[in-house]
Amino acid sequence: MEGRILKKEFLECGKIVAPHGVRGEVRIEPWCEPDFLTEFHTLYMDGKPVQVTAARVQKNMNVLKLEGINSRDEAIGLRGKILFLRRADARLEEGEYFVQDFIDCQVIDIDTGADYGKVYDIRPTGANDVYYLRDQEGRERLVPAIPEVVLEKDIDGGIIKIRPLEGLFDAD
Repeated sequence: MEGRILKKEFLECGKIVAPHGVRGEVRIEPWCEPDFLTEFHTLYMDGKPVQVTAARVQKNMNVLKLEGINSRDEAIGLRGKILFLRRADARLEEGEYFVQDFIDCQVIDIDTGADYGKVYDIRPTGANDVYYLRDQEGRERLVPAIPEVVLEKDIDGGIIKIRPLEGLFDAD
Protein backbone atom coordinates (compact mmCIF):
# COMPACT_ATOMS: atom_id res chain seq x y z
CA MET A 1 0.00 0.00 0.00
CA GLU A 2 3.01 2.27 -0.20
CA GLY A 3 2.04 5.59 -1.72
CA ARG A 4 -1.69 4.82 -1.73
CA ILE A 5 -4.12 7.37 -0.40
CA LEU A 6 -6.86 5.98 1.80
CA LYS A 7 -10.30 6.04 0.25
CA LYS A 8 -12.13 9.25 1.02
CA GLU A 9 -15.19 9.00 3.23
CA PHE A 10 -16.95 11.87 1.42
CA LEU A 11 -16.95 12.16 -2.37
CA GLU A 12 -17.93 15.11 -4.54
CA CYS A 13 -21.11 14.19 -6.40
CA GLY A 14 -22.31 17.41 -8.02
CA LYS A 15 -22.68 21.15 -8.02
CA ILE A 16 -25.77 23.29 -7.48
CA VAL A 17 -26.07 25.33 -10.67
CA ALA A 18 -29.44 27.08 -10.38
CA PRO A 19 -32.75 27.27 -8.59
CA HIS A 20 -35.61 25.29 -10.12
CA GLY A 21 -39.06 26.79 -9.79
CA VAL A 22 -40.26 28.86 -6.85
CA ARG A 23 -40.48 26.29 -4.02
CA GLY A 24 -36.77 26.04 -3.22
CA GLU A 25 -35.76 23.17 -5.50
CA VAL A 26 -32.25 23.28 -6.93
CA ARG A 27 -30.81 22.04 -10.20
CA ILE A 28 -27.68 19.91 -9.82
CA GLU A 29 -24.93 19.22 -12.34
CA PRO A 30 -24.25 15.61 -11.32
CA TRP A 31 -20.69 14.29 -11.27
CA CYS A 32 -22.01 10.74 -11.32
CA GLU A 33 -24.90 9.02 -13.05
CA PRO A 34 -27.98 11.20 -12.44
CA ASP A 35 -30.09 8.17 -11.45
CA PHE A 36 -27.46 7.16 -8.87
CA LEU A 37 -27.72 10.53 -7.16
CA THR A 38 -31.48 10.14 -6.64
CA GLU A 39 -30.83 7.20 -4.26
CA PHE A 40 -29.46 9.39 -1.46
CA HIS A 41 -31.61 10.74 1.36
CA THR A 42 -28.69 12.61 2.93
CA LEU A 43 -26.02 14.57 1.10
CA TYR A 44 -23.40 16.90 2.55
CA MET A 45 -22.72 20.56 1.90
CA ASP A 46 -20.14 22.71 3.66
CA GLY A 47 -19.31 19.72 5.87
CA LYS A 48 -22.87 19.38 7.19
CA PRO A 49 -25.60 16.84 6.39
CA VAL A 50 -28.49 18.03 4.24
CA GLN A 51 -31.68 15.99 3.97
CA VAL A 52 -32.99 15.38 0.46
CA THR A 53 -36.78 15.33 0.62
CA ALA A 54 -37.34 14.79 -3.13
CA ALA A 55 -35.10 13.95 -6.06
CA ARG A 56 -35.62 13.42 -9.77
CA VAL A 57 -33.72 13.42 -13.05
CA GLN A 58 -34.54 16.02 -15.66
CA LYS A 59 -32.53 16.30 -18.90
CA ASN A 60 -29.36 14.64 -17.50
CA MET A 61 -29.49 16.95 -14.48
CA ASN A 62 -30.85 16.36 -11.00
CA VAL A 63 -33.57 18.42 -9.39
CA LEU A 64 -33.43 18.15 -5.61
CA LYS A 65 -35.57 19.50 -2.82
CA LEU A 66 -33.38 20.05 0.22
CA GLU A 67 -34.86 20.29 3.69
CA GLY A 68 -35.01 23.88 4.94
CA ILE A 69 -34.78 25.46 1.47
CA ASN A 70 -38.31 26.67 0.72
CA SER A 71 -38.01 29.62 -1.64
CA ARG A 72 -36.36 30.57 -4.89
CA ASP A 73 -34.25 33.19 -3.06
CA GLU A 74 -32.91 30.55 -0.63
CA ALA A 75 -32.13 28.26 -3.58
CA ILE A 76 -30.32 31.07 -5.43
CA GLY A 77 -28.07 31.46 -2.37
CA LEU A 78 -26.84 27.87 -2.86
CA ARG A 79 -25.66 28.38 -6.44
CA GLY A 80 -22.11 27.06 -6.89
CA LYS A 81 -22.14 24.90 -3.75
CA ILE A 82 -20.59 21.46 -4.06
CA LEU A 83 -22.54 18.45 -2.79
CA PHE A 84 -20.88 15.38 -1.32
CA LEU A 85 -22.10 11.86 -0.69
CA ARG A 86 -20.88 9.59 2.06
CA ARG A 87 -19.15 6.48 0.71
CA ALA A 88 -20.85 4.28 3.32
CA ASP A 89 -24.29 5.38 2.04
CA ALA A 90 -23.56 4.27 -1.53
CA ARG A 91 -24.57 0.87 -2.83
CA LEU A 92 -22.18 -0.30 -5.55
CA GLU A 93 -22.38 -3.56 -7.43
CA GLU A 94 -19.50 -6.04 -7.16
CA GLY A 95 -16.59 -4.73 -9.23
CA GLU A 96 -17.91 -1.14 -9.33
CA TYR A 97 -15.78 1.68 -7.96
CA PHE A 98 -15.82 5.43 -7.73
CA VAL A 99 -13.60 7.33 -10.17
CA GLN A 100 -11.83 8.81 -7.13
CA ASP A 101 -10.66 5.31 -6.19
CA PHE A 102 -8.67 5.02 -9.43
CA ILE A 103 -6.82 8.31 -9.00
CA ASP A 104 -3.11 7.70 -8.32
CA CYS A 105 -3.31 4.00 -9.20
CA GLN A 106 -0.09 2.85 -10.86
CA VAL A 107 -0.61 1.40 -14.36
CA ILE A 108 1.84 -1.32 -15.38
CA ASP A 109 2.27 -3.69 -18.29
CA ILE A 110 1.11 -7.16 -17.26
CA ASP A 111 3.71 -8.81 -19.56
CA THR A 112 6.80 -6.61 -19.22
CA GLY A 113 6.26 -4.79 -15.94
CA ALA A 114 6.74 -1.44 -17.72
CA ASP A 115 5.43 1.47 -15.65
CA TYR A 116 3.10 3.68 -17.71
CA GLY A 117 2.35 6.18 -14.96
CA LYS A 118 -0.48 6.97 -12.58
CA VAL A 119 -4.14 7.60 -13.31
CA TYR A 120 -4.99 11.27 -12.86
CA ASP A 121 -8.42 11.33 -14.52
CA ILE A 122 -11.06 9.08 -16.07
CA ARG A 123 -13.40 10.36 -18.75
CA PRO A 124 -16.30 8.70 -20.53
CA THR A 125 -16.28 8.63 -24.33
CA GLY A 126 -19.67 7.05 -24.91
CA ALA A 127 -18.28 3.67 -25.97
CA ASN A 128 -15.99 3.24 -22.93
CA ASP A 129 -14.11 5.17 -20.30
CA VAL A 130 -10.56 6.37 -20.90
CA TYR A 131 -7.88 6.41 -18.21
CA TYR A 132 -5.62 9.47 -18.34
CA LEU A 133 -2.11 8.65 -17.13
CA ARG A 134 0.94 10.76 -16.32
CA ASP A 135 4.38 9.23 -15.78
CA GLN A 136 7.28 10.60 -13.70
CA GLU A 137 8.62 12.57 -16.69
CA GLY A 138 5.24 14.26 -17.13
CA ARG A 139 4.40 12.33 -20.31
CA GLU A 140 0.69 11.70 -20.73
CA ARG A 141 -0.95 8.57 -22.09
CA LEU A 142 -4.54 7.56 -22.73
CA VAL A 143 -5.69 4.02 -22.07
CA PRO A 144 -9.11 2.72 -23.18
CA ALA A 145 -10.83 1.02 -20.24
CA ILE A 146 -11.87 -2.06 -22.19
CA PRO A 147 -11.48 -5.72 -21.16
CA GLU A 148 -8.95 -6.38 -23.96
CA VAL A 149 -6.60 -3.78 -22.44
CA VAL A 150 -7.36 -3.54 -18.71
CA LEU A 151 -6.73 -7.05 -17.41
CA GLU A 152 -6.43 -6.66 -13.62
CA LYS A 153 -7.56 -3.97 -11.18
CA ASP A 154 -6.29 -4.06 -7.61
CA ILE A 155 -7.80 -0.76 -6.54
CA ASP A 156 -7.07 -1.30 -2.83
CA GLY A 157 -3.44 -2.08 -3.71
CA GLY A 158 -3.22 0.83 -6.14
CA ILE A 159 -2.22 -1.25 -9.20
CA ILE A 160 -3.88 -1.60 -12.59
CA LYS A 161 -2.35 -4.11 -15.02
CA ILE A 162 -2.84 -3.61 -18.74
CA ARG A 163 -1.82 -5.13 -22.05
CA PRO A 164 -1.68 -2.23 -24.52
CA LEU A 165 -3.21 -2.80 -27.93
CA GLU A 166 -0.65 -2.84 -30.74
CA GLY A 167 0.28 0.74 -31.59
CA LEU A 168 -1.36 2.28 -28.52
CA PHE A 169 1.87 3.84 -27.25
CA ASP A 170 3.79 4.06 -30.56
CA ALA A 171 4.13 7.84 -30.31
CA ASP A 172 6.25 7.38 -27.15
